Amino acid sequence: MAQFATQSVGGFLDLLAAKCPAPGGGAAACMAGATAAALAHMVVAYSIGKKNLAEHQPLLESAAAALLRARAMLLQLADEDAAAYALVNELQKLPETDARRRAEWGGAAAAAVAAPRAAMAVCMEVLRMSESLAGKSNAYLRSDLAIAAVLAEAAARSAWWNVRINLSLVADEGERSRLRAEGERACGEAAGVRERVEGQCAAS
Repeated sequence: MAQFATQSVGGFLDLLAAKCPAPGGGAAACMAGATAAALAHMVVAYSIGKKNLAEHQPLLESAAAALLRARAMLLQLADEDAAAYALVNELQKLPETDARRRAEWGGAAAAAVAAPRAAMAVCMEVLRMSESLAGKSNAYLRSDLAIAAVLAEAAARSAWWNVRINLSLVADEGERSRLRAEGERACGEAAGVRERVEGQCAAS
């Protein structure tokens, strides 16, 4: 499985476009989130050290470190999501009575839900950080900050689709309901944060 952190953009897109089960939507969601984190980090890079933003330097420095972590996590989750789905796809081709399928199915199903769920959580953090930067970062890059928020929301919603589609793999009905409610709540929050960031950037 490709390591997306070292993959060229063109190479990743070639893999994504290919007729193969992975990478797919889950990896695409993670890469969109990583792009959002990188773009928000650029806003911070152009804000640190500016005299008119001196009072916000601690926030900016903290955001820079957090956005670097978020980007790295999302790249790692892109790998994990692709690997998880590839395994599920492989196991689904085996008879339900197959010994390997019976032994590995539970872990594979859990990983197929866990990776996009974690990606959704990281994308939510990128969104919240973007909101914290609105009005406290370089005003000349406010369109970039708004775009970062738009991308982060799209990534969070995309990651939720990958959780949602894999909920059928979760055996426990109560757990399925809990995860569905969690995802729908997160998507609602993501839309609200993105709207506030866009509003603050437009008003700046």
